[in-house]
Amino acid sequence: MKSFIRTIAASSLAISALVGTGITSNAASVGVDPSAAWGGYMNVFELPSAGGGYQWGSGWGTPDLCANWSGPILTLSPNVIGDPNPYWYTPSGVPGSVGNKIMDANMYVDTTGVYVGTTLTFEGKVLANTLVGHVDANGNGWTSVAFIKDFAPNFSSFNTVTAPLVNGLFSISMATINDPARHVQYGFETIGPDVWVTDVAPYGSIQITQVPEPGTLALLALGLGVSAYIRRRQ
Repeated sequence: MKSFIRTIAASSLAISALVGTGITSNAASVGVDPSAAWGGYMNVFELPSAGGGYQWGSGWGTPDLCANWSGPILTLSPNVIGDPNPYWYTPSGVPGSVGNKIMDANMYVDTTGVYVGTTLTFEGKVLANTLVGHVDANGNGWTSVAFIKDFAPNFSSFNTVTAPLVNGLFSISMATINDPARHVQYGFETIGPDVWVTDVAPYGSIQITQVPEPGTLALLALGLGVSAYIRRRQ
């Protein structure tokens, strides 16, 4: 019994050492961490029926994107504009009005020179997605993906990988370019029409959270195995 426990303890230390080396010289893993430095950017487009042309873009706070944390859970929902101007809604911003713009909401962690020259993996767990599949009165709906983007130093171009946010685990990886001036972002992009604030709930939302580190799962399984063994010995 003592020999078995010593073996388990040694194995636990070995696993702990592996957990402590989550980022190596050529691989890194990130997740849906509420303590990370999340930022936001909104791109605004005309409706497809109006040609779909790009209007403008600017940095937005994540609550303004309608991307909000509740403990470890991130909720993404249709974008809400409080301005009743007909620029945003038809006929104007009142209950029952229809969004007059397509909102491209990007929530992400932005890094420079951190994840360059690595294979970066971004993973999480979609708890529920009741947003994708709905459409408004104009027939415009929503899409939402997880992404990694590898930008040129001046943001003039980028490489990207994405995964749709469907219920369950997602994991995407990208081999980034080894240039310390490049910017690597990971996060979520939700595209769809704006919605008046009183009309949001029927369109649904998306809930996302972190997944446990593989080493944490291994330690948990190991602990359960030891407990079961001790119970049997008793």
